Amino acid sequence: MTTSRETGAPRTLAEELRTRPDDALAALLRARPDLLNPVPGDLTQLATRAATRASVVRALDRLDRFALQVAEALAAAPDPCPYPVLENLMTGDEPEDPRIADALPRAVAALRDQALVWGGEDRLRLVRTVRELLAPSAARPSPTGLGPTVAEATAGMSPGRMQQIIATAGLPATHDPVTAVAALTALFEDRTRMAELLAAAPEEARAVLGKLLWGPPYGTVTADPAPHLRWLLDRGLLLPTAPGSVVLPREAALHLRAGRAHRTPEPAAPALEPVTAHAERLADATAAGQAFTALATVEELLQTWETDGPLVLRAGGLSVRDLKRTATALDTTETAAAFWTELAHAAGLLASDGDVDERYAPTPASDDWLALPAEQRWAHLAGAWLAATRTPGLVGDKDAKGRTLAALGPDLDRSPAPEVRRRVLELLASLPAGASVSPDALLARLQWERPPRTATDDLRARLAQWALDEAELLGVTGRGALSAHGRALLDGSEATAAQRLAPLLPEPLDHVLLQADLTAVAPGPLRRPLAHMLGVLADIESKGGATVYRFTPESVRRALDAGRTAGDVLAFLREHSRTPVPQPLAYLVEDVARRHGRLRVGAASSYLRCDDEAVLAELLADRRSAPLRLRRLAPTVLAAQAAPDALLEGLRAMGYAPAAESAEGDVLITRADVHRTPPRTAPAPVPEGPPVPDATLLGAAVRAIRAGDMAATAERKPLAAPAPADGGLPRTTSAETLATMQAAVLTGAAVWIGYVNAEGAASQRVIAPVRVEGGFVTAYDHTADEVRTYPLHRITGVAELADDHA
Repeated sequence: MTTSRETGAPRTLAEELRTRPDDALAALLRARPDLLNPVPGDLTQLATRAATRASVVRALDRLDRFALQVAEALAAAPDPCPYPVLENLMTGDEPEDPRIADALPRAVAALRDQALVWGGEDRLRLVRTVRELLAPSAARPSPTGLGPTVAEATAGMSPGRMQQIIATAGLPATHDPVTAVAALTALFEDRTRMAELLAAAPEEARAVLGKLLWGPPYGTVTADPAPHLRWLLDRGLLLPTAPGSVVLPREAALHLRAGRAHRTPEPAAPALEPVTAHAERLADATAAGQAFTALATVEELLQTWETDGPLVLRAGGLSVRDLKRTATALDTTETAAAFWTELAHAAGLLASDGDVDERYAPTPASDDWLALPAEQRWAHLAGAWLAATRTPGLVGDKDAKGRTLAALGPDLDRSPAPEVRRRVLELLASLPAGASVSPDALLARLQWERPPRTATDDLRARLAQWALDEAELLGVTGRGALSAHGRALLDGSEATAAQRLAPLLPEPLDHVLLQADLTAVAPGPLRRPLAHMLGVLADIESKGGATVYRFTPESVRRALDAGRTAGDVLAFLREHSRTPVPQPLAYLVEDVARRHGRLRVGAASSYLRCDDEAVLAELLADRRSAPLRLRRLAPTVLAAQAAPDALLEGLRAMGYAPAAESAEGDVLITRADVHRTPPRTAPAPVPEGPPVPDATLLGAAVRAIRAGDMAATAERKPLAAPAPADGGLPRTTSAETLATMQAAVLTGAAVWIGYVNAEGAASQRVIAPVRVEGGFVTAYDHTADEVRTYPLHRITGVAELADDHA
């Protein structure tokens, strides 16, 4: 970084870039990677690209608040601006603030390193595009609250009116408007004379100036202004900008501010305080417990959607109704349900199946994920969350066209999200282990590091708040403190994060406790086969530290429909219960099994048969069977004008336990169809701008730019033929080209050439010819930093380098 005060001032940004060492150029390209796409041909191209509006906006967005305040002060200062003038704009007339004095050189160096400021410290200059973006104007007020200069505000004023103003202000008459503007400007910049002028102002006039002092500097007046406003207008302290509109000139405002460009300069980042200390083991245990809950929630989501996946909206995403159903199934809020669905999608566990009747369903990768140990499953989820650009917190908001943003739908990607999440965790990692800090303190720090563009630009603040909430839900943090496994995740090692989490996770159990009230209590997490079978045999009644399952006739019938017998069910319960099977539960299983399958439903349209004629007679006499439109075909057979599945549901609603049968009369085992999508890849994050280049690319780019700049700026001996009038590549004849090349081979000198490649692209190069034969020249190309062969007929011109560049 450049921190020393320089006395010389280059004439252009490109000239300053030529004085920088290679590591400084590499730092510039690393900080502004958009400058590398494509690699500039020379330093002039690099300087031009660094001044483009899009690139400058990106660079300004990455400045901290104090560096941005310094740039804003430079935009309001004279151009060029000596360093002492800038220092006075930041500190004002008051005694120098040591914090500003220490931070200002670093801020100027940061602006210079990013090619936003150039020139010696006696002539600091903002890049023109930066000045256009930050300078105060009526259309784009400056964050400093300053208005235009006297010269800018009086640009359209008549000479007569200008003379009236300086006369009323007590200044002698001038011969032209330029000197009149200079005289008024000098008055406003003179502390003593300005104080004398304001001392004579009416109290109401000073109150008006006080309201405009820190901005906005614009106000309105009537055609017949009040006396105190007339006093200000007559002395140029308010200058007209349009009919009925006035502005406080910048020089006058700076005097009233005691020379300060900002009301509150912020040279240092806000401290992360107050800090709340927790026991490290307590924070880690809390985070681990939430991590286990996160795994259980995602597993339950996959299990729910593998048999009854929601439809994909025509515009993409999940409908509001399906999101509510998912939230109910997961026993959580809709906001949390959106987060879990987006997390599973980002991890590649959920996707749309691509069928005509398109639905969301688990992917084949979800089966591999479920087979992993719990700690590895969590590390996979957390890694996907940290890198994802999709933002579940936006679900339910409106887009630019007024459409509601849907979970799993389009337009949820926000490129800054991964960076904000990582920075939030880095700030938490900077605290002692087990310590937390309030969200407000974190947000204040983040807003200092990356100030919002406007007062309404709160995206990064919202992303930070969502990151805190999601980290707690996922178990990356516990009680607001970053966990040990969260620190490992931040370091980029999912394997280490899994290792640190593993000892903290509860061990899955292989048993439950059966109760006499037809419930089973799981005192902890259950092993997967046990949990799966129990989920078929019973309904979950409550969750928490212990899960309560309730046995009902419907849940037992579910197990029988899946092919289990009463003996299988009771044997399973005896094997996995630490308590005896209660008699009411055994009776329930046996009673449902005895009635299960007495009624058989098949497809005719549909039919119903039963060996017990009394049961069929009872059914025909039941008024509730009217919607099924039953009629007797035979003593033991009824026909229905309903589909078999509708007939099954209708009979079950009436309290019967029918079973479906095949055309051969065998009982059909009804298991829920487990649906999987075709192989799907996880959604790729949408990056914010080009990726940061690695060291190899940076080194190659710097060498190419240096070589191209040498070719573009190398001094050449005059050519025998004059240069083309259109400014194209100078030309030499074929004989002159061949003779110059052969002479360079003999002397070992470098030459400059103009070259047109096979695609017609023209370039300038500096080469050292090694061999000329067969219509080709083989030479070391300084521009490409390698040996190349060029056809002589594609060389448009050749010239020897000047002696001091040879």
